[in-house]
Amino acid sequence: MKYKRDDRWLLSRLDEIWSNHFPDVKQNNRVFIRFGRSSRLRLGSIKLDKKSGNSMITLTGMFKNDHVPSAVVDHTIAHELCHYTHGFSSLRPKLHKYPHHGGVIRQELILRGLGHLVTAYKAWVKKYRKQFKYA
Repeated sequence: MKYKRDDRWLLSRLDEIWSNHFPDVKQNNRVFIRFGRSSRLRLGSIKLDKKSGNSMITLTGMFKNDHVPSAVVDHTIAHELCHYTHGFSSLRPKLHKYPHHGGVIRQELILRGLGHLVTAYKAWVKKYRKQFKYA
């Protein structure tokens, strides 16, 4: 069965990834997820709203199109969850000085059994970047 890629679908992906791969990470503040505008380079982000204390994960609207493998979408969600876990854009204590220092995201994903998403993402990005060589 094919699912419509909308914000509800994103929430189901977030729930699945969090439940199965980040069960030890307590949700200290509310976390929302949504599609944003289409962006070719910024695929995802997480921001903390200091007024409400909520974290918002935003993924590029380009991911609504099912030509982008779901593993790439899942990788991006898991990537942003790593930032949350490490205390970036969340109310959790910061574990590192910089969010990507020394490959901590890749290491965390592999440690949590998501190495297959790292591999799928790398393969997709390799093809995806070739589109920009002559653009």
